[in-house]
Amino acid sequence: MKKIINGKKYDTENAEILGYRNNDYFPEDFRFCEETLYLTPSGRYFLFGEGGPLSNYAALQGGGYTSSGRIIPLLEKRAQRWAERYLSADEAEAAFGAAEEA
Repeated sequence: MKKIINGKKYDTENAEILGYRNNDYFPEDFRFCEETLYLTPSGRYFLFGEGGPLSNYAALQGGGYTSSGRIIPLLEKRAQRWAERYLSADEAEAAFGAAEEA
């Protein structure tokens, strides 16, 4: 998917995938959604998310909701928080560097 947002192009085909998650519903469930974290060649982060008509990615169409997807630009700190929340420790460190020991 390609989208221009605030004069910047975000393209899932040309960006590096840093991580993926879904909400553990079956894909046939209207609540299902999935998100992929990307890094563009110029160093910008974004999420591509998509989901069913009862998910956060639903779109209003013809008086009801339908499955949809969208690109969400993220600042680095927000992308890192997303990675820490949804990815394994190894995946988050691969994307953002080694975390400080507790």
